[in-house]
Amino acid sequence: MIHLSRWKVILLAFSLVFGLLFAFPNALSPAQREALPGWVPNKAVNLGLDLQGGSYLLLGVDVPAMREKRMTNLGEDARATLDAVDITPVNIARDGNGVIISLADPAQMEAAERAMRELVRPGAGGIVDRSVRRLGDDRIRYAYTDQAVASMASDAVSQSIEVVRRRLDPDGNKEIAITRQGSDRIVIQAPGQSDPTELERLIGQTAQLTFQLVDEQSSVEEAIAGFPPPDAVLLADENGVPLLIKKRVLVSGENLTNAFVTQDQNNQTAIGFRFDGAGSSRFGEATAENIGRRFAIILDGKVISAPVIRSAITGGNGIIEGSYSMQQAGDMVKLLNGGALPAPLKVEERRTVGAELGADAVQNGMISGIIGFIIIVVFMLLAYGLLFGGISVIGLVLNGLLIIALMSLTQATLTLPGIAGLILTFAVAVDANVLIYERMRDEARAGRSVIASLDAGFSKAMATIIDANLTTLVAAGIMFILGAGPVKGFAWTLAIGVFTSVLSAVLVAQVGLALWLKVAKPKKLPIAE
Repeated sequence: MIHLSRWKVILLAFSLVFGLLFAFPNALSPAQREALPGWVPNKAVNLGLDLQGGSYLLLGVDVPAMREKRMTNLGEDARATLDAVDITPVNIARDGNGVIISLADPAQMEAAERAMRELVRPGAGGIVDRSVRRLGDDRIRYAYTDQAVASMASDAVSQSIEVVRRRLDPDGNKEIAITRQGSDRIVIQAPGQSDPTELERLIGQTAQLTFQLVDEQSSVEEAIAGFPPPDAVLLADENGVPLLIKKRVLVSGENLTNAFVTQDQNNQTAIGFRFDGAGSSRFGEATAENIGRRFAIILDGKVISAPVIRSAITGGNGIIEGSYSMQQAGDMVKLLNGGALPAPLKVEERRTVGAELGADAVQNGMISGIIGFIIIVVFMLLAYGLLFGGISVIGLVLNGLLIIALMSLTQATLTLPGIAGLILTFAVAVDANVLIYERMRDEARAGRSVIASLDAGFSKAMATIIDANLTTLVAAGIMFILGAGPVKGFAWTLAIGVFTSVLSAVLVAQVGLALWLKVAKPKKLPIAE
């Protein structure tokens, strides 16, 4: 085990070159890193919110509002489905997690139930989230299953996290941390973002895009007086003119694949959109069946355009005209491409961490790291002498280089707790050397030769080293899986340090002592005295 193996020397050299190459960009300014040749690594360790400064937002997902909207949609789906088979219900009333549909003619029950069951189809994973049940001879209950209602909150938070991530960090390079907190809250940490209101502006809208027909048969005046038809809602167009809009959604933003800034035939700024296959088919059918009628393009409950359908739009492409500036069009495109939030978000807490406070944290972290490193170096030199202690110090330096290099390569975010994890890994690395050296010392004092003592020190200490580091790795894994924010940063740094500390401590000691043994040919072990 103490032989000077060629593969160990090559591995050590490779580790040193890797560490220097990927850790080097951290010593450069951002401008210097950008000027590096393309083949040279130029990524540095990302600093977390507590080190770099930035914004913190705690958002609450309005699950009750989302549930209410879905219950309303149940009733509209039922009404539209029955209208399609020429069945007009007497009443559609809310009932718990669903609606009860009352029919005027019991003889239509079979046809009505058959039509309603067409709405109950397996969704993702083959799960059926709705049910249809006959109540007597003239009523049908159409409702969400208990399982679907129970999963609404969790699904809404998960979907909201992904939508917020696409809006705030569409390219994935801003290192914005977006995590779940509790059952219905989202935490956003944006390092380097000093204005939380900008974040709120981007995430504060639901960006719910729908295409719905304008009801031109009913009286707008009666709707304004408080008597709107049951299948329509009163909204205002872009000029403030009140319109009756059919509640039935022809096509929604869920079928939107891309939105972009373009120009209309008058060279005015407009918003282009493109649907997926299902959306294109649905949009083509809807426009073909309603030529000559107006349809409303609605974003977040506001009519942004209400043109007349001149012909069937079958290509799945279209534009939204309006008096948009480039900034307005760009913001709307970003929201639409980010996707629709399944529920409104409420800001429950906002904080701004100043850059000065972050700089102080970096400085204090560096000072504590240097002090910890110096203490360890002094201890190892005093306890094991210049040779054995010096080999441990070399291993520590390599360990630090490898940690920084791996964090730069994986673009991990370093937080203040992460610096604590970094310091802890130095102690873990030295702990491996202490175990090896003490085993060697025991063997030498027992009268064994230098070679036998060195070999026994490594072989007998390895089981303990692996056991101790494996335990630490398991603890780091649990913290990473269950923790959030700074806890994840600490766990990630600690996990990287476990691998690099064992590699650097054991490999450097083996190569260094094997080289010393080959050159010096000692008669006794220095640390045995």
